[in-house]
Amino acid sequence: MSKKTVKTAMDLKNLKAGGFIKERGKDLFTVRLRVPGGRLPIARLKKIAEVAERYGGDFVHLSVRQSIELIHVNFKDFDAVVAALGEAEQQVASCGARMRVPTACGGCEYNPHGLVDTQASALEVDRELFGSETGHHKFKVGFAGCPFDCPKSAINDVGFQGAIWPRLRQDLCIHCGLCVKSCTEKAIEKNPDDTLSFISERCTYCGDCVKVCPSEAWQVEKKGYTVRVGGKWGRKPLVGTLFAVFLPEEQVVGFIAAVLDWYREQAQGMGRIRIGDVIHRVGADSLLAHLRKDFPESVVESTIPPQVIDTQIGKQ
Repeated sequence: MSKKTVKTAMDLKNLKAGGFIKERGKDLFTVRLRVPGGRLPIARLKKIAEVAERYGGDFVHLSVRQSIELIHVNFKDFDAVVAALGEAEQQVASCGARMRVPTACGGCEYNPHGLVDTQASALEVDRELFGSETGHHKFKVGFAGCPFDCPKSAINDVGFQGAIWPRLRQDLCIHCGLCVKSCTEKAIEKNPDDTLSFISERCTYCGDCVKVCPSEAWQVEKKGYTVRVGGKWGRKPLVGTLFAVFLPEEQVVGFIAAVLDWYREQAQGMGRIRIGDVIHRVGADSLLAHLRKDFPESVVESTIPPQVIDTQIGKQ
């Protein structure tokens, strides 16, 4: 009886979900590495360079989401690559319909504009939620330390932006006018009697008034994250819209988990769909009501759906 040769097909979908992405070349893959918040210890960077030189091509790629990608890795070397990277505790990232590695700016650790510790938030989210399956599509999270929003948090499925709500102590004011000059939104005005008026509806939560005040007349009343949900890029971009303000840093993981729960349930039967598009179909009020149960002090009363960016190509 002759033995029958059995050919096993490579499951490219599962490989991609695990961070191994098929390239054009035969048997070659891009290996995406897990770098939460874009922070990479020097020792780990050296090991990555060593592995790339041994198993990859002549270069690595720095992705737009702060990951390092090893290029031209032969699938036969997967085990050796993972083992070598593991010596420096470097892990492979993920793709597919799951929670991706969070991105973040430097936050308040060394950036003078930073209001919150975005790096700590990104590392916590990565530790607790990385790789969580959505059942529908990719799910991206980004952290910005202040309203400058350098990481473009508003085009993530959930985007966090550092925020401060200031409080004025008129009795401590020395009438120097620095806060008036520093407030680009004109939310602070000087009155004829040298007192100050705070036009709260103009405030963008940047905290510049607190930073420049030499007498501590401007103080922090609330601090946390402004949270936008529903952003994405690609062929039909969306900008996420406001769902929470001054969310405490320690509630970030719980908030994302609650958004994921809503997304998994509401998107059933809709196929491969991002959360921003689900909000457009179901309505923002549904998600607000869901979040308000656990985060009543932070969730806004009302909001608008994620905003469509007209690319002027194709029918919107």
